[in-house]
Amino acid sequence: MGFVASDSQKNGYGGTGGGGGGGGLLKGLIRRKLVDSAESKPSSSASGEPSYHHHHHHQLAKALTVPHLIAIGVGSTIGAGVYILVGTVAREHSGPALTFSFLIAGIAAALSGFCYAELASRCPSAGSAYHYSYICVGEGVAWLIGWALILEYTIGGSAVARGISPNLALLFGGADSLPVFLARQTIPGLNIVVDPCATILVFVVTGLLCVGIRESTLVQGIVTCANICAMIFVIVVGGYLGFKTGWPGYELPLGYFPFGVDGMLAGASTVFFSYIGFDSVASTAEEVKNPQRDLPMGIGFALSICCTLYMLVSAVIVGLVPYYSMDPDTPISSAFAAHGINWAAYIITVGACTALCSTLMGSMLPQPRILMAMARDGLLPSFFSDVSKRTQVPVKSTVVTGLLSGTLAFFMDVDQLAGMVSVGTLLAFTMVAISVLILRYVPPDVVPLPPSFQDAIDSVAVQYGCSSNNGIIEVENPKVHISSCESTSLLVCKQGAAEHPLLEKSDAKCCFVVNEENRRKIAGWTIMFTCVGLLVLTYAASNLGLPSYLRYTICGIGGVLLLSGLVVLTFIDQDEARHNFGHSGGFICPFVPLLPIACILINMYLLINLGSATWIRVSVWLFIGMVVYLFYGRTHSTLQDAVYVPVAHVDQIYQSSAGLLA
Repeated sequence: MGFVASDSQKNGYGGTGGGGGGGGLLKGLIRRKLVDSAESKPSSSASGEPSYHHHHHHQLAKALTVPHLIAIGVGSTIGAGVYILVGTVAREHSGPALTFSFLIAGIAAALSGFCYAELASRCPSAGSAYHYSYICVGEGVAWLIGWALILEYTIGGSAVARGISPNLALLFGGADSLPVFLARQTIPGLNIVVDPCATILVFVVTGLLCVGIRESTLVQGIVTCANICAMIFVIVVGGYLGFKTGWPGYELPLGYFPFGVDGMLAGASTVFFSYIGFDSVASTAEEVKNPQRDLPMGIGFALSICCTLYMLVSAVIVGLVPYYSMDPDTPISSAFAAHGINWAAYIITVGACTALCSTLMGSMLPQPRILMAMARDGLLPSFFSDVSKRTQVPVKSTVVTGLLSGTLAFFMDVDQLAGMVSVGTLLAFTMVAISVLILRYVPPDVVPLPPSFQDAIDSVAVQYGCSSNNGIIEVENPKVHISSCESTSLLVCKQGAAEHPLLEKSDAKCCFVVNEENRRKIAGWTIMFTCVGLLVLTYAASNLGLPSYLRYTICGIGGVLLLSGLVVLTFIDQDEARHNFGHSGGFICPFVPLLPIACILINMYLLINLGSATWIRVSVWLFIGMVVYLFYGRTHSTLQDAVYVPVAHVDQIYQSSAGLLA
C-alpha cells in the first residue's frame, strides 16, 4: 500500500499539511482535524482528545445523564416567546391553524435534531456545530460557524436578560414597581435605557455556571419545571374553559384556515425560531456520561416535549377567543381575562419569568464550551481552554462570557439585534446537515498527526516502500505495492499494473479501488452542486422583486440541480469508512440523503428571509472574524505542522509509536 496524496484531497476533501507552503491560506482553510474516536484512546491525553494538542488539558466533569440533558434542552428552547408568539402568529398568519404551524415547525426542527444526534454521538466533544464542521468540512468554515455561534449566544443571552425585568415588574404590580436599584433608568442626554436587573441576573447565572455543570443543570431543571407547570396550567384550565364555553375560537365562518395553507406555512416559519435551543444539548457532549446513548435521547425527548407543549397551548388559546380579537402583547392572560379569570395573569407572568431565566442559562452554557473548543484547536488564545481543576468547568471563558453578556444587557436594548441570533443558529443547522452528508459519502480519508509522530510515520512508510516529505507521503514505486491496495482507497492504480505477470491477480482489486476513488469524486461534487442548487432555489423563491420569467428560470435551474443531486446521492453507495468514523454504536440518522437535504433547504430558506438589515450587521461581525482568523487563528492552529496520513494506517502508526517509545 502506498501513502499517496489522493485526488480527493485536491478537490477540497482533505488537506495536505499546514499552511506553510504555497497556497498556504487555501490549504489552511480546508485542513480538517482528527475525529476523537475510541481507537485513538491509546495515545490520548487525559481528555480523550487525540494526542494532537500541545498541552494536556484538564477534562470536563462527566456528570450528565438523560434527565439533565432534557432539562438543558427544554430549558433552553421554551422561552417566553411562546407566551407572545401565540397571539401575533394567530392574528397575522395562521388563525386557528396555529397548532399545525407549530407541528410543521417542530418537524422541521426535528430534521436538524436527527443530524445533530448522529454527529453528537459519533464525535462527543465540546463545541457542537463548530466541532463537527472542523472534522467534516474544514478549518475555515468551522471558524466562521464558531464565530457566528459566539455572536448568537452573547446577544441571545443579553436579549433574554433584558426581557426579564418588565415581566418581574408585572409581578410586583406594574411597570414602575421594581425597587430603584433594579428598575430601568434612562441616562439623561444619551437616551440610553440601562437595565441593572438584567445585568445582575446574568452575573448570578455566570456564578452558577462556574460552580459546576451538575449544580447549574439541577437549578435549570427546577426553573424549567416551574415553567412547564405554568404551561400545563394554561392547557388544563384553558381546556376546561373551552369545553364549558363551546370553543368560540373554532366556530368561525371562515373555517379552520382563514389565511389558507400559505398562511399556516408562513406561521410555521415564524414559530420555527421557538424551537431553537436544543442544540445546546450537543454542546455539553463532553460532559455526558454515556454520550452514544444519552445525547440522541436528550435531543429527541427535549424536542418532543417542546413540540407537545407548544401545540397544546396554542390549540387551547386559539379556541378560547377568536384569533382576530387576540391581544398581540399578552394573548394568553387576556384570553383568560375574557372568561373572567384575571388572576391567571400572575401564573402566566411567573411562567414567562421562569422561562426567561432557564433560557438565559441555556444560552450562557454553550458559549464557554465553544470558546474552549476553539482555544484547544489553537484558533483562540489558550487562556480560554483552561478548565478549573476543582469544578471541572471552563471558568475563565465562563467569566468572560458573563462579563460580555452582562455589559451588553446593561447598556443596549438588543431587540433589533434579535435577527442576528437566528443567523448563527441557522448557519450551524445548515453546516451540521452538510456534515452528515460528507460523513456518509466522503468521510475524511486522510487524518492529521502531530509532527512528534514523524519517526513512527517514517517507519510505517518504510514497510510499504514509501517516503514522506513536506507532510505529504508519496509512493516511490506504486507497481511494487499494488498487492495491498485493498487496505485503502487512497492508492491511484496505474493501468500498467497488468503488464507484470505476478500482479495480474490483484488487478481486480485495483479496479475496485479506482471505482472507490471515482465514487468519492462524484459524491463530493454532487454534494457541492446540491448545496448550490438549494441556495439558488431558495434565493429565487424568496426574491419577489425579480421579474417573473427570470425568477422561474432561476428556480428551475436550482430545482434541477437539487433533484439530480438527490437522485445521484440516492443511487450511489455510501462510503464503507463511515462505519469506523468516530465512536460507533450511537444514533444513525435515517433517510440519508433526503433528510439532510430537506434540512438544508428549510434552513437556507429561513436564512434568506431574515432580511437585509440583519445580514448587513452579521456580515460586519463575520468580517471581523475573518480578520482575527487571518492574523491569529491561521498561524496558531494546532494543525499548522500536521502530517496527513491515510486513515487505514493510523492504528499501525500509533502502535509503531508506542513501540519506538518503549
